[in-house]
Amino acid sequence: MNTEHIWQDFLNKVKGKVSIMTFNYLFKDLKFHSFDDGKVIIVVPDNERLLQNIKENYTEIIEEVINDLFNDTCEIEYVYKKDLDKLSDNKTKAKNKPIIKEKVERFDEEDDSLEGDITNYQYNSNFNPLFTFDTFVVGESNKRAYGTAQLVAQNPGKIYNPYFLYAKSGLGKTHLMHAIGNYIVTHSDKRVLYVSAEQFKNDFTSIAVNSGKGSNLEYLEAFRDKYRNVDVLIIDDIQFLDNAIKTQQEFNNTFNALHDNHKQIIMASDKSINDYKMLEERLKTRFKWGLTESIMSPEFELKKNIIKNKIMINDFDLNLSEDVINFIANNCGNDIRNLEGSVIRLLSYKACLNIDEITLDIAKEALTEFTTETVYRVNSVSKIIDIVAKYFNLEVPVLKGKMRKKNIADARAIAMYLSRIMTDESLERIGLEFGGRDHTTVIHSFEKINKEINNNPKLAEEIKLLKEKICE
Repeated sequence: MNTEHIWQDFLNKVKGKVSIMTFNYLFKDLKFHSFDDGKVIIVVPDNERLLQNIKENYTEIIEEVINDLFNDTCEIEYVYKKDLDKLSDNKTKAKNKPIIKEKVERFDEEDDSLEGDITNYQYNSNFNPLFTFDTFVVGESNKRAYGTAQLVAQNPGKIYNPYFLYAKSGLGKTHLMHAIGNYIVTHSDKRVLYVSAEQFKNDFTSIAVNSGKGSNLEYLEAFRDKYRNVDVLIIDDIQFLDNAIKTQQEFNNTFNALHDNHKQIIMASDKSINDYKMLEERLKTRFKWGLTESIMSPEFELKKNIIKNKIMINDFDLNLSEDVINFIANNCGNDIRNLEGSVIRLLSYKACLNIDEITLDIAKEALTEFTTETVYRVNSVSKIIDIVAKYFNLEVPVLKGKMRKKNIADARAIAMYLSRIMTDESLERIGLEFGGRDHTTVIHSFEKINKEINNNPKLAEEIKLLKEKICE
């Protein structure tokens, strides 16, 4: 892969994370200059305001994409086009330096004709310093995962081992993985390794790639030293092992070696253990030895807090009214990345058009791309009513009707509560779906359940299960 292809990959990945307007205004004209010794030099147009906007608002996105492409934690340096001639001779020479010196062929786990070069196994925790427990916004949908993650961080190898966390993409599981790692590294001298399951697979397949070269044992020992000579192993995106049979066998051995020595194993996935179709039963059993925890889609109040937190911790020049925040929370999906991306979009819109205040009308105009395919729109009040009715063995007309028997009234209140937090429908619209009830009835039901859920574990568990069924 040459530098031109890598830079095109960079632009394509960034395009998928920002709006078209932002991409065309800020990123389209960026050029790749060189990569040398962990430093990436990017050439920007001679526009001070543009560069300031990039640094203040998009550093996290750029670093994430760059580090992923170069498989390294890179230092990023920006150079104005007019200053290119001021770069040192070494930097200029680096422009044509190959990014990947040694070719590694793609490995087919079912193919024994393999060639390639070994991965250089090095211990590297590679945690994002911004992802801590302090920066994680807690709400009803994630407070259990937040609490158990803290317990694991405070007692590695002693409680909840293994710890298996699952959630759909963009709900904060990777943030918690990094938060655990950052806490352990800060508060102890334990060796912590954070990698993706894909990296584990690539490292393992490199052994087979080099088989027949007379040094396979050396590669195997290097691999095992990397993954077993740690106190805490954090594996993200474990779903990548689902159809990798040979890699599963080695991961099983690694798991056993760590667990037998009371080393902490932490795994994150986008689906529950039972949803794996091609994972060995012995691995499924081992994954269940400790604690399995999930993160649900954020409720309305949590989404509002996420939006406010994004503005506060980044000190954005963005003073949004409650109406605008409510609009974003109601219409820009369940994905935290979408919510944060909406904030970035408004910030860019404000700067590009020199707007003093983001009104509700302006927000609706600016966030069109974020609201056309909102996750919320897959949930409807009627869908929620159907699921709740089935869960409590009630007929839908009974749930929507006027009967006041306690079991029916409670189920109706739960359905209204879920409709309030899991759809973007107005109070009036929700009331209409429940037999033409007034919006004050919806408010009363919401407040009733919201209060009881904190003191009633059975109710909290029912709400959690219903949320999972609604999001399926």
